Amino acid sequence: MSVLRVCAAVLAAILAPPGQAYVRQVHPGESIAEAIRQAHAGDTVQVMAGTYNERLVIDKPLQLEGVGKPTIAAGHAGDVIRVKAQDVAIRGLIVRDSGTDLGAQNAGIYVMPGSHRIVIANCDLVTNLFGIWVEQSRGALLQDNLVVGRRDMMSQMRGNGIQVYNTDDTQVIGNTISYVRDGIYVDYSRHATFRGNEIHDVRYGTHYMNTHDSTWEGNTVRQSRGGLALMEVRNLTVRNNVAWGNEDHGIMLRTIQDSVIENNIVAGNGRGFFIYDAEFNTLRGNLVIGNRTGVHLTAGSSNNAVDGNDFIHNAEQVKFVASKDVEWGRSQGNYWSNYSGWDQDNDGYGDVLYQANDVVDRLHWQYPLLKLLLSSPSVQTLRFVSRQFPLLRAPSVVDKHPRMQPWHTDWRKWHGRQAD
Repeated sequence: MSVLRVCAAVLAAILAPPGQAYVRQVHPGESIAEAIRQAHAGDTVQVMAGTYNERLVIDKPLQLEGVGKPTIAAGHAGDVIRVKAQDVAIRGLIVRDSGTDLGAQNAGIYVMPGSHRIVIANCDLVTNLFGIWVEQSRGALLQDNLVVGRRDMMSQMRGNGIQVYNTDDTQVIGNTISYVRDGIYVDYSRHATFRGNEIHDVRYGTHYMNTHDSTWEGNTVRQSRGGLALMEVRNLTVRNNVAWGNEDHGIMLRTIQDSVIENNIVAGNGRGFFIYDAEFNTLRGNLVIGNRTGVHLTAGSSNNAVDGNDFIHNAEQVKFVASKDVEWGRSQGNYWSNYSGWDQDNDGYGDVLYQANDVVDRLHWQYPLLKLLLSSPSVQTLRFVSRQFPLLRAPSVVDKHPRMQPWHTDWRKWHGRQAD
């Protein structure tokens, strides 16, 4: 630091009114760590554009603010920034090159237990093992960050983009995440909000467990192995999300109760919805289109209200094996693009019930090679006969009053949407 800058800094500190926060500027060639050491609670450390090869520990309440997106690089060792204090805000930085020790959970920004009300916003976290790790914190806000993981590592060797563990009132909003193991990993937390995040090219877009009374809203997961995986949870609101082009599921609902899943779009996935051991939930207003299987329903999952949804051009609308029928569409009816019934009274609803699966469906699940014969006259005859004689009929998802027209008028823009 030049003599002129030292004199200016000393003079500003002397003239600052008692108790007023002070802005400390750091220029290339100077030490951010030293500025943090000299700062008092409530100060702002303002980092000018440039590259700083440092590993930082923030152990007091302060603002760490980048001007012109300066880069902080850890040289592929440890955490780039470790937070050990409450009321810290980190904004406007490029944070890169953490270590790669999964056991040590090396991260771009690691928020230690008790560091409540952390704010991390408008940062680019690149080539780190974990992007952001938050543990045992209240009131965290992670907003408008870009997280790009280690594309040079195999998926299972990467960390997660954003890891949230044992937190309260966390908000994860407007982040873009790619090339990590799981985009957002959440466990044993409470009252969290996940809104407007864009996630692609990961294992699971979300890996979410044991976190109740929370909201997933307006997120997009695309071109990954799996989309939203919501497991071991209750009292969730899952609305206005988009999951498309994912290899396995669009939205997984596994061991979930008392939740509302509404107005989501699941398009061009292996399975649109994978519903396993899910009870007492409401699924409404969802568009399920162009998936290999629209809904895979298993492990019970019979006591749910499934109404007002559109199931369009899925190769297999529902895969369901059980001992008795499950009725959907009790109040509004669902739309099924392969419904072959009629509407003689023109009330907009089919006059005969829709049956999702029959004997032929179950035969080709048990004997996959049967798919080669599905268009043959003999198999089609078997399908026709099984539907005419109740003794041959297999339990199925049934919709007694299916809609004749889809609820979503704009469904065509999602038709044919697949992974690259």
